[in-house]
Amino acid sequence: MTVREIFIACSVAVSLLLAVLTFVWPALGVLWFIVIPLIALGCYDMLQRSHTLLRIYPIFGHFRYLFEAVRPEIQQYFVETNTEGQPVSREFRELVYQRAKQQTDTRPFGTQFDIYRPGYEWVNHSLAPISRPDRDPRIRFGSDCAQPYDASLLNISAMSFGSLSKNAVLALNKGAKTGGFAHNTGEGGISPYHEKFGGDLIWQIGTAYFGCRDKDGNFEPELFRERATRPTVKMIEIKLSQGAKPGHGGILPATKITPEIARIRHVPLGKDVVSPPAHTAFSTPAGLLEFIARLRELSGGKPVGFKLCVGCKSEFLGICKAMLKTGILPDFVTVDGGEGGTGAAPIELANSVGMPLREGLNFVHNALCGSGVRDRIRIIAAGKIFSAFHLVRAAALGADTANSARGMMMALGCIQARHCNQNNCPTGITTQNPHRYKALDVEDKARRVALFHKSFIDYLMALLGSMGMQKLTEVSRKSINRRISGPETKTYAELYPRIAENCLLSNDTIPPDWRYDWEQASADVWRQ
Repeated sequence: MTVREIFIACSVAVSLLLAVLTFVWPALGVLWFIVIPLIALGCYDMLQRSHTLLRIYPIFGHFRYLFEAVRPEIQQYFVETNTEGQPVSREFRELVYQRAKQQTDTRPFGTQFDIYRPGYEWVNHSLAPISRPDRDPRIRFGSDCAQPYDASLLNISAMSFGSLSKNAVLALNKGAKTGGFAHNTGEGGISPYHEKFGGDLIWQIGTAYFGCRDKDGNFEPELFRERATRPTVKMIEIKLSQGAKPGHGGILPATKITPEIARIRHVPLGKDVVSPPAHTAFSTPAGLLEFIARLRELSGGKPVGFKLCVGCKSEFLGICKAMLKTGILPDFVTVDGGEGGTGAAPIELANSVGMPLREGLNFVHNALCGSGVRDRIRIIAAGKIFSAFHLVRAAALGADTANSARGMMMALGCIQARHCNQNNCPTGITTQNPHRYKALDVEDKARRVALFHKSFIDYLMALLGSMGMQKLTEVSRKSINRRISGPETKTYAELYPRIAENCLLSNDTIPPDWRYDWEQASADVWRQ
């Protein structure tokens, strides 16, 4: 029995009981002044569409909003910070909520955290700021493809139908359509809910090839062609690894697998679906690039790239060597940070595996520069990107655009209850329980997703304008500063040095600290 059903049953029972008691002891009639408003409030909660939590938990859900309302005042002088002197994720969650709801998101009394703490970061502003930079900046992916794609600077990161409810997917896709940005399908395949509103899709192909696999789980070219050539599919992304659980396949518990999900993914009911840790369609760096070329051809010339959380440097350098050997280049590389990911994972993998985003971006950008191919490949950053500053910081390290999963989930109303893998999400986002996900209003949440994206881009361009820049591409590593200790500060140019263009192409110009990994890298095997 759901909380809504319990509320209705209790309301009827209490009303009948109070009616009888009032008939016997008329003085108890005063209790109607308490019972009737509570019942009316519960009915309103179930009928309103702005707060999924209240629709699922009438009356009781208000306690959460009450605590949320008083918390900022309680913490006015005690704002928590993480090790970098930046607000903790809770503060960013509130920021996303406010922007998605078009609420005031400014803060009085200046900076609320310790700017003299080691790890604090800031950008250089200009005394000649630009008042109105480009309001709808676009980055072209696949310039040499038959069907290039002009992407927004911020897009929805990979989250599958199955992990998310159908109403959550519908809201994300409609938000993407309204706001003119892209929606990554996640590795679970393309569902009808990804296509209903016609939002731009990035179709992610994982190790299990959901949506394009045969009965044995192998890649099926004709199934891929049929879906990849659909007009809503704008790009294809091959997932090698993800920040939530690098080196581990995706997990969908049996409790979340419905007949519809089983049909879309081509998997059996009643069993956990665990994607293999590695691909079967290729087994070498050169094989990866040949697979990219094959997908590009099957899709009719759409941009194709791959996603990874950087691990062994020599393995990525092996991909770079394979690019030089085969002449095949991906159109983009999505760099996921070890700190990123919304999927559930074992704590050892979530906390202790995978290169963090900043180090990963710096390495991938330098590797592509040193190999002489950076100007033909876009880089997408993914890993806890909530605010405009996060994207500017990522751009300084080489990113062209960014993906956000957590931010978009918060725009949907996620409260980080951490029940995502238990099928009882209290906001209807990560559950296949119809009593819960039907409470998530698609129209309202789609509007919030679009508003969060719009405000993000608006603040990004305002931040760039304050730096005297028109475009994100103008950001350099000298633009970002970091406090090291006490009065000592360094720029990102000092902390994350770049290597010279083409320096990896000649044995005489390979930087000393790159030589070992470059020599270990091979286009024909992942590890030697």
